[in-house]
Amino acid sequence: MRKALRWLLTLVVLIGTVSTAGAATAAEPEADGTSAAIDIKDQLLAVPGMSLVEEKPYTGYRFFVLNYTQPVDHRHPSKGTFQQRITVLHKDAGRPTVFYTGGYNVSTTPSRREPTQIVDGNQVSMEYRFFTPSRPDPADWTKLDIWQAASDQHRIFKALKKIYSKNWISTGGSKGGMTATYYERFYPRDMDGVVAYVAPNDVVNNEDSAYDRFFEKVGTKECRDRLNAVQREALVRREPLEKKYAQYAAAEGFTFTTVGSLDRAYEAVVLDYVWGFWQYNLLANCGDDELVPPDAKTATDDQIWNSIDTVSGFSFYTDQGLAPYTPYYYQAATQLGAPTIHFPHIEKKYVRYGYQPPRNFVPRDIATKFQPYAMRDVDNWVRNNARHMLYVYGQNDPWGAERFRVDKGAKDAYVFTAPGMNHGANVAGLVAGQKAFATARILAWAGVPATAVSEAKPLAKFDKKLDVRDVEREPTLRP
Repeated sequence: MRKALRWLLTLVVLIGTVSTAGAATAAEPEADGTSAAIDIKDQLLAVPGMSLVEEKPYTGYRFFVLNYTQPVDHRHPSKGTFQQRITVLHKDAGRPTVFYTGGYNVSTTPSRREPTQIVDGNQVSMEYRFFTPSRPDPADWTKLDIWQAASDQHRIFKALKKIYSKNWISTGGSKGGMTATYYERFYPRDMDGVVAYVAPNDVVNNEDSAYDRFFEKVGTKECRDRLNAVQREALVRREPLEKKYAQYAAAEGFTFTTVGSLDRAYEAVVLDYVWGFWQYNLLANCGDDELVPPDAKTATDDQIWNSIDTVSGFSFYTDQGLAPYTPYYYQAATQLGAPTIHFPHIEKKYVRYGYQPPRNFVPRDIATKFQPYAMRDVDNWVRNNARHMLYVYGQNDPWGAERFRVDKGAKDAYVFTAPGMNHGANVAGLVAGQKAFATARILAWAGVPATAVSEAKPLAKFDKKLDVRDVEREPTLRP
């Protein structure tokens, strides 16, 4: 009776701290058989290989930035390790957990992805291997592939499942959606569900006609013509605008060793323009005269420059702009593939290089060799074996031109398109019936009570600081 009473008092204390500490403690037996509260930070740091970088406060949660020791090569764990950065947004160990990665660096600012809000759960976020500081030293680039990254997630999941024992859902947007898919393909028993947003699926790397068909129909003809005219004009005025580019580069200390020349970089930025507009903007933005000059031929050089720079970014194809994304371009050149599109509205005399392959954006001292079977394997697996998987695409997002699909072999797996949305498409942007259905499936996969599933509404209130709804701004032509 005394033990029961002590347990009840401990529970009362725990409940009383949930609103400010997010159930920051858990009960664990002491030597005498009674219960003692163990702080969640202590539980996380008790995981072998886990160390604390910092803890940041956020009302209702505990937020930790951590390092986790990972093998450089999961096939040969004895051959070196590296520190992989992860974050934990802790609410309650008794709630579901969402495993998120964007496929690039991890943010060290508290944030909550859409599935985390829907299930009102915890969130574990992982920095993708080889994005600094989560890069082995020395860097053996052959160990950067989709299986090694999936194995990173698998080890993190196994380590934290002992603390967060309820259902887990993986998620990610763009390259993060691809990452969630690859993780499911290689470790299909880990997660209880997958929510992949705007995930490209380049099955056959040298067949990209789907993108050309997309750009023939996206938006309205008026908008397409307006964007195409600005893009063409930037190449017609190449000489004066490249002089401006050279002055800009000199002032900022930018160099062009990786891409090869300022001229190559200039064309790459300009050819990204139309793609970049649809990736990050809505159709309504086409009517913004400052963003997209209404008459390209009569626009000033500064107007053309500012439009291209705002949408594509003249700093990106510099050595300094490319360096943080070397891991992405390496993967695109070895496994992921990359799109190639054509420009029928621009005369051939103005296009010197065309869409350059990802190999051109990787330093020459890093060897690459493309593996055509990697994406074919994943695509085939998803079509025939997907379970508890949801894909969400934006109608006007060029990355959705080549997407994942599910066939008859898949079970409880879906592909939805959010009308009018771009690379920031989400469940909230689906039509009403699909939104309710998708929300209900996510809740069911999370293992919440049936009453919550039937209501098909997010369990947590929207938090304008914590919940990211806008598309994450990334350099163009990178998913």
